[in-house]
Amino acid sequence: MRSFIGRDILSLKDFDRHEYARVYEVADMLEPYARDRKNGDLLKHKTLVTAFYQPSTRTRLATEAAMHRLGGHVTGFSDAKMTRAGDFYQEGIQDTVKMLEYYGDVIAMRHFQQGAPHEAAKHASVPVINCGDGWGEHPTQVLTDTFTINRLKGRLDGLTWILIGDMRMRTMHSISYALSKFDTKAYVISPDEMYFLPEFESEVRSMGFNFERKEHIEQVISEADVIYMEPVVQPDYTKSRQEATDDKGLTPANYQVTKDLLFSKAKGDAIVLHSLPRQDELTTDVDDTRFQRYWVEAYNGVLIRMSLLALILGAVE
Repeated sequence: MRSFIGRDILSLKDFDRHEYARVYEVADMLEPYARDRKNGDLLKHKTLVTAFYQPSTRTRLATEAAMHRLGGHVTGFSDAKMTRAGDFYQEGIQDTVKMLEYYGDVIAMRHFQQGAPHEAAKHASVPVINCGDGWGEHPTQVLTDTFTINRLKGRLDGLTWILIGDMRMRTMHSISYALSKFDTKAYVISPDEMYFLPEFESEVRSMGFNFERKEHIEQVISEADVIYMEPVVQPDYTKSRQEATDDKGLTPANYQVTKDLLFSKAKGDAIVLHSLPRQDELTTDVDDTRFQRYWVEAYNGVLIRMSLLALILGAVE
């Protein structure tokens, strides 16, 4: 297994099974910091720089919280428009990261342009963590997702997943790469205009991602161990920000999960995950059921990001 020290976390395409296991192992080891709501000193001499060119609630705050829990420091920006990188000058990625690398020891970047963190990593002398890049990938979210399932089910192999929603989403790309490394079965449910691009579908199938396409969740929900959701009503992720309109549209029933559907057709131990935010594709009456695990991920997301920061910065080998 490759060392994590000094490593960029840009994609799950090249993550192997042992690396997933190691990230989970370190997350378990560091859990007392989050569980007991205390800050340690493992990274007290390190600084995280956050460079968020696109809005974020969970990813940015979980990453910052993870650094604080390990005793580290945080600087950076959550709105590029308030900086020279995003105002009149629209400073390029190369120029920006050549500055940011001197302000900290690791850069966590979210960007509306697919590939922007990869470009940053070419020019930065410190590690870069991809916190979501346009329609590209979202590796830290999917490490959180798979860690959550591994904890709850005790395994990733042998499970049946439903991926439902917009398959162009960065989370759907990263989960496809992740599931290709494990012995899983999946059903994909998506509108035609939101389905995988042909080249991506070909790539992940060749990597071992085993899935069938279905039209309606009711066709397969009874088989699912995990229901993994994204909206079909959502903004354009190639823009830095998109304000909501009065009429955003409604989610068709074949892409929607409700309490009634789960209790009438799903396995009793099925799990619903959603990276959030949501529209009406996941109704709020699911929130208090035994199927819900998306709130649990707020906690697990801090554990995973503590693990990655500790590994990347060499506090844990």
